[in-house]
Amino acid sequence: MAKSSCRSQHEIETCRLCPRLIAYREKVAREKVRRFRDQEYWGRPVPSLGGLEARLLVVGLAPAAHGGNRTGRIFTGDRSGDWLYRALHRFGFANQPQSIDRNDGLKLIDCYITAAIHCAPPDNKPAPEEFDHCRPYLLEELERLKKVRAVVPLGMIGFKTYFRARKELGWRNPPRLPVFSHGGVTLLEDGTGVVSSYHPSQQNTQTGKLTEAMFDDVFRKARRVIEST
Repeated sequence: MAKSSCRSQHEIETCRLCPRLIAYREKVAREKVRRFRDQEYWGRPVPSLGGLEARLLVVGLAPAAHGGNRTGRIFTGDRSGDWLYRALHRFGFANQPQSIDRNDGLKLIDCYITAAIHCAPPDNKPAPEEFDHCRPYLLEELERLKKVRAVVPLGMIGFKTYFRARKELGWRNPPRLPVFSHGGVTLLEDGTGVVSSYHPSQQNTQTGKLTEAMFDDVFRKARRVIEST
């Protein structure tokens, strides 16, 4: 599927605000890993994916060094993406369960995927100022995604990122930030349902902290939220 039509996507792809992230993403793209040594890495900020008419919004953390930073598409080419697109496909939010590269025919259906950070960070740990630099892109996306009814933040960082962005936009949040819990559903005053999920990182999936049944339950709830509004 083509990347998002949001005009900020070009700005994301050409962003050079974070020297640490620039150095890391480009170093990874030059050096590669053995299993991908014959591939040309993207090595740039990874844009969001989906159409602005979407009713489901997924908020991730950041591209993987040898996933999105290699393929140029969010959650593509790594195990986390395998989990995410299988679940999206099962609940009608993607046309296929595989996400291999930008030319594999994947199309999102009524779904938009973004991230707190659009560059692969060292050790998967963005610095505070890097979140600050990326947040304006998310703010613009939220303002233009006018039909979103369900939001699935992946992990605590995605959860906090979404609620902080709402606050900065002047949107009404609960008086106290809801407690993050996997599968927890928070219905907001504007009718949006936030369905929290553990991130499908290998740390979570390989240890059994997150199972496919648990992950499916999140998108089942998201589908129900959408269909009930």
